[in-house]
Amino acid sequence: MKAEIIAVGTEILLGQVINSNATFLSEELADMGFEVYHHSVVGDNRERLLELLQVADKRSDLVVLCGGLGPTTDDLTKDVVAEFVGQDLVEDKPGLEQLHAFYRKAQRRMTPNNLRQVLVFAEGLALPNETGLAVGIFYQKPGQTAYLLLPGPPSELKPMFLHHAKELLAEKLPHEEKLLSRVLRFYGIGESKLVTELADLIDQQTNPTIAPYAKPNEVTVRLTVKTATEVTGQTLLDATEAHIMDRVGEYFYGYGEENTLEKVVVALLKDKHKTVTVAESLTAGEFQGTIGNVPGVSTVFPGGLVTYSAETKASLLGIDPAYLATYGTVSRECAEAMAVASREKLGTDYGLSFTGVAGPETLEEQPAGTVWIALASASGVESRLYHFTRDRAYVRHSAVMAGLDLLRRELLAEDNFSEES
Repeated sequence: MKAEIIAVGTEILLGQVINSNATFLSEELADMGFEVYHHSVVGDNRERLLELLQVADKRSDLVVLCGGLGPTTDDLTKDVVAEFVGQDLVEDKPGLEQLHAFYRKAQRRMTPNNLRQVLVFAEGLALPNETGLAVGIFYQKPGQTAYLLLPGPPSELKPMFLHHAKELLAEKLPHEEKLLSRVLRFYGIGESKLVTELADLIDQQTNPTIAPYAKPNEVTVRLTVKTATEVTGQTLLDATEAHIMDRVGEYFYGYGEENTLEKVVVALLKDKHKTVTVAESLTAGEFQGTIGNVPGVSTVFPGGLVTYSAETKASLLGIDPAYLATYGTVSRECAEAMAVASREKLGTDYGLSFTGVAGPETLEEQPAGTVWIALASASGVESRLYHFTRDRAYVRHSAVMAGLDLLRRELLAEDNFSEES
């Protein structure tokens, strides 16, 4: 079944916004069995979008449009597609209730143009927006091309597709075979090394298929199987996963497209009834912001400290200035002192610390990318030295990911120690 993706927005044509939606949708649609033959980008222009729809309608079974569902006059996707397929626009009642509830909660006055966001096709199906206000639409006349309209912001498009559109497409545009997918997530191994370790499995793949994807500071592997029954498909996925784990299992941390290392760590802390705090220097609160994105983190994270300078390391953590002067702030000694002091001050099971050089300049004669991370617990303190590359932002993100993995491994090692005891 042929599919194509149309991104609507002049800002994409001008290079002001990266079209990441097309990458995401191509992966998802391919896993569902759709053959994505075309990607297009069109500006906020009625005539040009109509021209593109005329071509897409003849060559594709499914046309996915991203963007142009907002409240402003240049958000014209709904209007143009409705005109093209001969549909009237009507208000979606659940979407309208959500819109009014949003403005009541925000204590703001809603302008009339916001009602455009809840218009849907009279004979179409509305897709709820969990993270925004623009309602999505699925529309198809029997035996004709199907249209899926999604919002442009990835934070809205992704949950709408994964939680609503994906199931709807499977129902409305079924394939003879089932397609089952499983996403494995790895930290601490680069894509090139992972592909090298799995080279023969990838070269010989038939069913399931093995598709590695590089993400910032991690790699995911998507396994996809075509199967007549779910039981058979899961068995094939299990066998392929076992071969992969035999080779790179030490780097595996979890399953799922929407999973993250911080979600896994917070879940482990909750499961083991443990708490953590952190003292951050070069990461300047990024670790706290990262785990703060996980719902319910307050049960395992009471708070932390940002001690960017030597003075705040002394005043907030109580580290002797003479000690810092002797060893420097970019040192094992400083990292361990920060971890121990933070744990003592907050009364947590674990104390994590980050200190180093984010760059681009050197600090204390240490090159950019030099990072010390320490982890303190009741059994003592350990520290590790890292040398990260690329720009300042990437160094900081790399440090946060390394700290999360250090804590994750410590929590898992606790299980192993208990079993051996």
